Amino acid sequence: MTRFPIEQVRAQFPALDNPAIYLDNPAGTQVPRQVSAAVGAATTDAASNLGGYFQASQAADAIYERAHEAMAALLGGASGSEITIGQSMTMLTFQMSRSLGRQWGPGDELIVTQMDHEGNVSPWLHLAEERGMTVRWLPINRDTWRIEPSDLAPLLNEHTRLLALNYASNMTGSINPVADLSRLARSVGALVYVDAVQFVPHGKADVASLGCDFLACSAYKFFGPHLGILWGREALLTETYAYAVRCAPQAPPGRHETGTPQTELLAGVAAAADYLGWLGELTGASGSLADRIAGAYQAATAYEMPLAQQLIDGLRAIPGVSVQGITDPRQLAQRVPTVSITHRGHRNSALARALAAQGINVWSGHNYALELARRLGLDEREGVLRIGLAHYNTAEEIDRTVAALDALLRH
Repeated sequence: MTRFPIEQVRAQFPALDNPAIYLDNPAGTQVPRQVSAAVGAATTDAASNLGGYFQASQAADAIYERAHEAMAALLGGASGSEITIGQSMTMLTFQMSRSLGRQWGPGDELIVTQMDHEGNVSPWLHLAEERGMTVRWLPINRDTWRIEPSDLAPLLNEHTRLLALNYASNMTGSINPVADLSRLARSVGALVYVDAVQFVPHGKADVASLGCDFLACSAYKFFGPHLGILWGREALLTETYAYAVRCAPQAPPGRHETGTPQTELLAGVAAAADYLGWLGELTGASGSLADRIAGAYQAATAYEMPLAQQLIDGLRAIPGVSVQGITDPRQLAQRVPTVSITHRGHRNSALARALAAQGINVWSGHNYALELARRLGLDEREGVLRIGLAHYNTAEEIDRTVAALDALLRH
């Protein structure tokens, strides 16, 4: 297709019927009608526990299985057995860090980055403290705004047990070369745990080509409900110690999923994947759900990134604005459409509040990228003003936002 079907896309999102401009997407996207409908239907048609002989329980079983298979299609997994679904990405990472860390101790090393969200930093820091492990910090390269293999290589050795890194930054938007970094880490026998929360709303994560061992994301960042998703190699999920009750499932996917599953939210997770499949079909893709999702991402990226460049160009034209991230149009493919700025003369929290009063939703602060704020020399409390696009945003919304900021910053 030569034109992205923005009107049809926006019609899927009830929240867009109101006049607000949703540019708070890195913190959570809006939900299409089919997701809210699926959640609602599950509360009436499948409000039962799993494993029963009656219809409502069997409906819940089907929802559970479908959600795991849909997430495998979304992430490139071989089957739903490689998918663990839980309360949040952060909670799943804390849980998996404890399971993996039971076999590690003094003399073992972990690598965390100065670019990650705290959800992929603090679990490993706590683990290292508890187990007497050594933490090595991997810096962001200020020239490229990414984590570079040349900066990782000196930190790796035979004692490295795990590298934790993000696919894309929730502050700068930079996309890391995960496949190259994974290859390096695995060459010394280390596991690789990837936070893809900020990438998955914008791009197709293919775990097979990335070469990582675990990849986590959040459904509410890609048009679904509030649940965390963890892909893991099935052998690792099977072998790794599970903190679970004695009568819990011993095999994945249930092995690391504690308690009764949130059936209604699982229905929403599958519906979010179906929405992306619908978008892929609408924009010319066909085939399996995974193929149609890949087509949706391709079409959405082709639409989103010119909007991101429009936003970057508009912001840079405002005197005193600094964009904290990649701005070169030739490097646009190395970022997602999350754009963060600072201005020496204005507090980011005050700007966010003023924009909110005009119906423009953005975020301010460190946004849990605490180490990155420190690395960039930013005020930890004020951080950045973060403007994040999704494929339901429009050029007109970008123009309004830039104009509003321009007026605020010139006073």
